[in-house]
Amino acid sequence: MAEKNEKITDATKEAERRDAHAEHGAPQVPTADEAAAADRKGKADPEAAEAYAEYLDTAKNQPGEGRIP
Repeated sequence: MAEKNEKITDATKEAERRDAHAEHGAPQVPTADEAAAADRKGKADPEAAEAYAEYLDTAKNQPGEGRIP
């Protein structure tokens, strides 16, 4: 924050104006990796799906945190 006695230069004001109007956020064009991942969306490895289902089945009957088996 500027001190009361400091003068803000025109260059600083112009830079702040440009920054305020600049587009922010991620680029809209997907990378090659993102495009490849989108092609695989919803196609989980069957082994991973089976392991996850087994995990959920095991975990659903466990009592609260801190239990020692």
